[in-house]
Amino acid sequence: MIDRNRIQQQLSQCLTGTDFTQLGKKYTGKVRDTYDRGDQLVIITTDRQSAFDRVLAAIPFKGQVLTQVSQYWFEHTSDIIANHLIAVPDPNVMIVKKCTVFPVEFVVRGYLSGVTSTSAWTAYQAGERNFCGTVLSDGLIKNQPFVRPIITPTTKSDQHDEKIAPAEIINRQLMTATDWEYCAAVALQLFQRGQTIAQQHGLILVDTKYEFGKLADGTILLVDEVHTPDSSRYWLAGTYAEHLANGQEPDNIDKEFLRLWFMEHCDPYHDAVLPPAPTELVVELSSRYIQLFETITGQAFQYPTNHNIIDRMQSHL
Repeated sequence: MIDRNRIQQQLSQCLTGTDFTQLGKKYTGKVRDTYDRGDQLVIITTDRQSAFDRVLAAIPFKGQVLTQVSQYWFEHTSDIIANHLIAVPDPNVMIVKKCTVFPVEFVVRGYLSGVTSTSAWTAYQAGERNFCGTVLSDGLIKNQPFVRPIITPTTKSDQHDEKIAPAEIINRQLMTATDWEYCAAVALQLFQRGQTIAQQHGLILVDTKYEFGKLADGTILLVDEVHTPDSSRYWLAGTYAEHLANGQEPDNIDKEFLRLWFMEHCDPYHDAVLPPAPTELVVELSSRYIQLFETITGQAFQYPTNHNIIDRMQSHL
């Protein structure tokens, strides 16, 4: 059961940053703080909420959900491809193998949807019909499924991801043709597995992104996160058809509604200062993240007994 009172209590205790200098050199990403320990990395997932290439808010328990959802999916996709996970010593922490990460994100889309500048629906509305080799016909409607999932890769950046064609990836030597073809095939297999398991739990995996890295011996690993509510969008399967027929947005269980709120109340790409996210939306998003964890894994979410996440992580690390 989702404990909204516990979420409310955690609002002032969200994990927005870390400073564990003893762990090694620190790299700060949009959501994660990563510490380099030589052949291993310590990845701490914070509660920072990122969208539109900036941090929008801090969401209680988000970091824990992302870490534990990724752990679940790493375990349930390891037969498709090996991954970088070594251990999870704390609900917000992963110890992983260090590898050279390809500077390309493999965005896999099952539906014509989205609101951001890189979304398939935004591009389609603007007249784009060729999506990395998949040509779409005119007259499609928002949120309808593709005939088959498509890959629309982007560059990997801390500022702004940009769409890039497979030929350009190879020409710019971001990946070799062999590595691209292998990772693209694996990405589609991962997405199929994700959609199958999501469907079994009454969900639709709409789209997601995967990242891959290579070890010194040439082994390619699945890295970063997998099928989390940050990297993916989920809809409720039971009401999808009705909403599509009525021209309504599908019931979602991810951060899309927060994106939509900011789109309606400001220009999140260009405004220097954004309005604060309403508390009720922050609590709702935390609830949905926890709901997704429990729905996918079949496990009850374990609320930490210690409100101070930093103290807890220090004891575990």
